[in-house]
Amino acid sequence: MTGQRSYGRSAWLILIAWITLVLPTIATAQPAQPTAAANIAAALTAETGTPAPGRSTMIAITMRPASTWHGYWVNGGDAGFGMTVNWELPRGVTIGDLRYPVPQTLIIGGLMNHVYERPYALLAPLTVDASIAPGTRLSIIGNARWLACTDQVCVPESGRLTLNLVAGDGAIDGAEQAQFDSWRAALPPPLGSAATYQVMGERIRIAVPLPATLTLDAPHLFVATGRAIRPATLQRFFRDGDRLIIESDAGDAINELTQIDAVLRIGTDRGLSLVATPGIVPPGGTPIADNAPNPDGALDTGLLVTAILGALIGGLILNIMPCVFPILSLKALALARGGGDAAAVRAEGLAYTAGAVLVCLALGTILLLLRAGGESVGWAFQLQRPESVLLLILLMATITANLIGLFDFGQVGIGQKLADAGGTRGALATGALAAFIATPCSGPFLGAALGATLVLPGWAALPIFGALGLGLALPFLAIALIPALRNRLPRPGPWMVTLRRWLAIPMALTVAALIWLLAQQVGVTGWLIGSIAVVATAILTWFAGRQQRSGESGSPAFFMLAAMLVPLALLLPAPGTVPAPAVERGLLDAAPWSAARVDALRADNRGPVFVYFTADWCISCKVNEASSIERDDTAAAFRAAGVRTLVGDWTNGDAAITRALAAHGRNSVPLYLWYPADGGAPEILPQLLTPAMLIERANNAAAD
Repeated sequence: MTGQRSYGRSAWLILIAWITLVLPTIATAQPAQPTAAANIAAALTAETGTPAPGRSTMIAITMRPASTWHGYWVNGGDAGFGMTVNWELPRGVTIGDLRYPVPQTLIIGGLMNHVYERPYALLAPLTVDASIAPGTRLSIIGNARWLACTDQVCVPESGRLTLNLVAGDGAIDGAEQAQFDSWRAALPPPLGSAATYQVMGERIRIAVPLPATLTLDAPHLFVATGRAIRPATLQRFFRDGDRLIIESDAGDAINELTQIDAVLRIGTDRGLSLVATPGIVPPGGTPIADNAPNPDGALDTGLLVTAILGALIGGLILNIMPCVFPILSLKALALARGGGDAAAVRAEGLAYTAGAVLVCLALGTILLLLRAGGESVGWAFQLQRPESVLLLILLMATITANLIGLFDFGQVGIGQKLADAGGTRGALATGALAAFIATPCSGPFLGAALGATLVLPGWAALPIFGALGLGLALPFLAIALIPALRNRLPRPGPWMVTLRRWLAIPMALTVAALIWLLAQQVGVTGWLIGSIAVVATAILTWFAGRQQRSGESGSPAFFMLAAMLVPLALLLPAPGTVPAPAVERGLLDAAPWSAARVDALRADNRGPVFVYFTADWCISCKVNEASSIERDDTAAAFRAAGVRTLVGDWTNGDAAITRALAAHGRNSVPLYLWYPADGGAPEILPQLLTPAMLIERANNAAAD
């Protein structure tokens, strides 16, 4: 947020506040005491009350400014300062540096301030030495000082923050983990690539590796290194391919520095932390923005239109992607059922489209609401929850039972009239299920289109999700509305019974795949619960079919089937309680991804780095891995070129991976990154890989 407010006394007020704060510190060594009534309430909390010896956990200092008050980032800008804490720690306990969320800009009297005008949290790692015995009480005390300001007055505040912990097993309560995950999501993730800066007279140019596909919203560079740039001067931004160039006035200490620590804001409350070192920054670049946001809040209509078209085309292409193979049988059966009846096919086509569009809109709305609440989630979040996978197992097992003839959907008591009216209810449900299953995967055009939802307002992002559903349903809708296509449909007949039986095979295979996915998420318990769900579904649907054949309603069996979801879901382990499975390094000897590991591999200059983000529920990911990545010829080329491989597993959701996807303009998998050995910006590879793409890059690297 950027504001223009003119108060000539602001600099003097902050100077007086600074003197008031610092002089008592010099005069006395007594511990800090809390103010009687803080304008910014501070509190200390821990992610776990029983930190495990030999491991680290996170602590947070929560800050809640009163109305009209604000606190400061680590570098307050032209005026103000961040929090300082003098820790009193028991032996064997250490606390790292405080990490701040992305701040806001605020101009008062011509002075640039880096502030927070709403509640925020500062995070730091707390490490307990392995020598500490379990059960040892750990008293954590922090004597904290911070500055609280309004437009007209600044007040130095302090507090003695305490935390009582006990060395233990490191168990984390679900609510605490969710709260800390939301705070972690607000921290700017590391850029993952080296930035450079060059001083030209009184100006400084900073080159930041940033994919050209990443759209920026009101960019601003917050520099943590003091006196590196002049905070209040205009920042200009330029694009040079996959590099972002930032130009501003150099600070008076720039020639004394060897690096600049900063945070680049790329959108509302979103940013990337980076380190820039001296280097050559070529002149030029296409101007894209300065540091002043659009005053009238005008929407980038070009971006919106491009994203909608990309989502529409991406949804259309999704019909031939492996992600949609499991539900092609449902489409085929619906088409065959409609036959040559024009009215029936039109009705089912429109209903199928409505189901697909409504589910995509619903998933998009939930995604936007979760993000607004501080959750770090991306597209396909529904399959990162074992409860959703269990629901799909029940649904797909029920459909399989219907296809092999155990019962008839049309004879279920409730909704009989709708079923007799032409099957629109079934087509609606089919479209909804198709979207629910198909949307977790990403294809050409779709990744960039969904990435645009990261920077667009919520109301503008929803049409993109709707366009995805429309594209997914477009072939079926075209057959329903175009007579020339509709006339090519086969007439209904006895052959449909045989078709139903054959179509049960891919549905049964889908059920098996979902049980495997549940086991990947929650361990052996997933195999047990998934198997129980399938056996119970078979028994209840058989009983429902028996009731139907005797002239009675099968609805009670389906009510029992629906009621099974809750008790089975309660048996699933809580998130975070199941140890992560051991990583299979595969032919490429891939190590688990982390931003720190990317930095370390790139720093040693020993060769390129290949990073791929995947998930067990993403069929496109698995097809690419089998056809292009996990191959002997790819592995041989990688070994010859010294290519190191990292894999990010997004199966159960991961806030760090979500942020990494967002940093490259994506919120879905797969994502493939090729980091060249010369330290340049990463190349985003196509979402449909071929072995030649990887082998060619490896051979080029070996030749260099």
